[in-house]
Amino acid sequence: MTDRKTELAANLARVEERIASACAAAGRERADVTLIVVTKTYPASDVRLLHELGVREVAENRDQDAAPKAADCADLDLTWHFVGQLQTNKVRSVASYAAVVQSVDRGRLVDALSTAAVRAGHELGCLIQVALDAESGERGERGGVAPDGIEELAARVAEAPGLRLGGLMTVAPLVGEYAGRQRAAFERLLEFSSRLRADHPAANMVSAGMSADLEEAVAAGATHVRIGTAVLGDRPRLG
Repeated sequence: MTDRKTELAANLARVEERIASACAAAGRERADVTLIVVTKTYPASDVRLLHELGVREVAENRDQDAAPKAADCADLDLTWHFVGQLQTNKVRSVASYAAVVQSVDRGRLVDALSTAAVRAGHELGCLIQVALDAESGERGERGGVAPDGIEELAARVAEAPGLRLGGLMTVAPLVGEYAGRQRAAFERLLEFSSRLRADHPAANMVSAGMSADLEEAVAAGATHVRIGTAVLGDRPRLG
């Protein structure tokens, strides 16, 4: 193996052990948690190596990075997730390669995604991004809808042509009552997920947890964890 592939394989093995240990501690099956590797700032060559190592779910948070990378890897059987704050003028591009947009947080974005998905001719999975640091009617510091806006936004996604309501996503907040309390934040997200599934039973995806806090997310019940640094290493500075 190349040095880079060897490095990625070792990192993946360590992350896999962390997820497996967290599942065991929580009394969960390892198969209950899906690893999504966030490849932002890293090249398509790394995505290809990850695919060779068995990774099938990858994520990006900037369309200008994701679009060419997805095109370079179009021959691979990968599921692309978009996880960053999304401007409506980037929606058509994102809908051309992403299978899931995890950062839906406003009605205008739902409408744009619906139009783009219909135009692209494929269904687009959508997660409502929940901002646990946002007051009613506001968006979070890192994007996301306030908790009291989940129900209305979810209904809008569920009714929109070309979209499929997949569940909820959050990023551990840096401010507010959940700052520094990742486990409590993720448990709160699971409460919202339970309420959502009462009206939308198929919306059972709960995306939470990154490199520093994946154990807390698994313990709380997350179905998907988004891991970047722990797999790919410290990110290079953007020029």
